[in-house]
Amino acid sequence: MTLEAADRLALGDLVARYALHADRREIDAMAGLFAPDAVLVLPDAPGELDPVRTFTGRAEIAATLGALHGVPVTFHALAGEVFDAGPEPGTATGEIACVAHHLSDREDGAARDLVWHCRYTDAYRLDGGTWRFARREQRIDSIETRPVRRRRHG
Repeated sequence: MTLEAADRLALGDLVARYALHADRREIDAMAGLFAPDAVLVLPDAPGELDPVRTFTGRAEIAATLGALHGVPVTFHALAGEVFDAGPEPGTATGEIACVAHHLSDREDGAARDLVWHCRYTDAYRLDGGTWRFARREQRIDSIETRPVRRRRHG
């Protein structure tokens, strides 16, 4: 099985909307990108870079993604995406590379950028004619901290 061009475009839109909703703190919209019974598996950074924390269903997923409200500014840059047909009709898989910037202020008032170089391993499923995440696992390849000269507030 192969994916049609329209499916590849829709899957690319799905992962881009996830990043955009994260940056806008639109948590309910992010959770809505997942199938009702979806699973999200995240690392426990900085100690654990592999996916170890599991959240099932939109309510649990929304609750954990709400942690983004604690970061003043984020910027998720998609660095690459590959999609393949899944094992059954109406399914697909993907590997997404991302650089996630998390800007905040230190106690001394200087700004910093906590940068995660990460990869998502995804399983997608058609749900009512719309592609949604069925499973999303995040792995962090590296973490770095950068000084920031100036950042936008508000």
